[in-house]
Amino acid sequence: MDKNVLPADTFFVVNKTTLNDNDRKLIVMLYQPIIGTIAVNLYFTFWSYLDKSEIISNDWTHHHLMTSMRLKLSDIKQAREKLEAIGLIKTYLKCGNVNSYVYQMFSPLSASEFLNNPILGTTLYNNVGASEYDKIIDYFRIPHINLKDYEDITCTFSDIFESTDISSFDNMIADIRKNTTNKLQIASKIDIENIASLIPEEMFNRKCLTRETKDFIYKLSFIYNFDDEKMSELIRNSLNERKGINKALLKENARRFYQFEHSGKLPSLVYRNQPEYLRKPVGDNSKKAKIIYQFETTSPYDFLCSKSNGSKPTKAELSILEYLLMDMNLKPGVVNVLIDYVLKINNNKLTRNFIEIIASQWAKSKVETVESAMKIAEKEVAMAMMVVTRIVGIKANKYRIKRLKTAWGTCTQNKNITINSELMKYDRQVIQYVVLHEICHLKYMNHSKEFWNMVEKYMKDYKEVRSRLK
Repeated sequence: MDKNVLPADTFFVVNKTTLNDNDRKLIVMLYQPIIGTIAVNLYFTFWSYLDKSEIISNDWTHHHLMTSMRLKLSDIKQAREKLEAIGLIKTYLKCGNVNSYVYQMFSPLSASEFLNNPILGTTLYNNVGASEYDKIIDYFRIPHINLKDYEDITCTFSDIFESTDISSFDNMIADIRKNTTNKLQIASKIDIENIASLIPEEMFNRKCLTRETKDFIYKLSFIYNFDDEKMSELIRNSLNERKGINKALLKENARRFYQFEHSGKLPSLVYRNQPEYLRKPVGDNSKKAKIIYQFETTSPYDFLCSKSNGSKPTKAELSILEYLLMDMNLKPGVVNVLIDYVLKINNNKLTRNFIEIIASQWAKSKVETVESAMKIAEKEVAMAMMVVTRIVGIKANKYRIKRLKTAWGTCTQNKNITINSELMKYDRQVIQYVVLHEICHLKYMNHSKEFWNMVEKYMKDYKEVRSRLK
């Protein structure tokens, strides 16, 4: 069970593999664009703590680690979790008066394994872009040498060495260190058995569903968000003459289908939620905090589904999500706020051109947190105030936006107007009604007939609009 690590908690590092300079290149070139520099530095720091044989470290406190890396403990924990997620370390905890941690280090995948991994390869592509990705491929590509006119004259082992009895050595090599990698742990929603049952037995040999093959299918379904039915269809189209799965063909078919469905684009991370380091600290139980929590913990894909009563997003809507996340580089929680905002002010429609204008402004302002996105969206009230003021011709001395318990807006004798921040849950017309209501109070400090006549003068259907306030 995960605990909140404390500075006094101890740890030691165990090396479960062999590490060399080539591993450093792999981590910097392939892993760093995904997990970031802090996580990479933590891995290298753990490496530096190992003894001269690079097997095990001394006991250290996390306070020492904080001092050494000049980082907060929360940043170190986040970096550690990234290393865990990507398969570079495993973490073990023993609870006591002072908790003790063990950090096991694993080798990075080879360049070939990494780039052919459907999750890692695609994520790297999305993070660095096509041009940089091609440069990485070129760096690790094995040069082709034409051996057509050459004869293979390589000696075999038996050509040089005599045979010997090796039975006595059978039990001596179990603990010898070797290059060891750690598999990615993927939580998938698909059911392998159900997928297999959807494929006719005469077409498919179920014995080919080894642990490795299942893991491959899980990864594909995760990165492309395929359901059981779609995965079974893709597998049927990727079977070889022995009724087994051609993994290379399955991977290619998955990519082609996704690109066909998404106008040639590779999958983006539309199913991820707001990163932990950009979330609001826990402990706030206010209504606003609960709204923020929903934005932060829901993926843009699922959030859009919830706004469509559970219906899956259309191709056009998925394209918009990819644009916001990939092209504009907005964070998932910020995208959720933007979706919610646009749906409210645009008659429950996601219009591409309209979204692009707003997203461009948010991207230029470097909006990264849900709270800052909501503050920008709240400026809609300010816009409504300006528009209504110009139409009516009466201006308040001051106005502000804050949380009100019992009213949508207030107007004082000093001509100061306050608008309830909860109005952000409503569309533009409702916001304009409340603003108009309070501006009319600047002339009539009551709800007389003259007051309502003035409201109706500038908003003929105010009664219908007012009825939408709850």
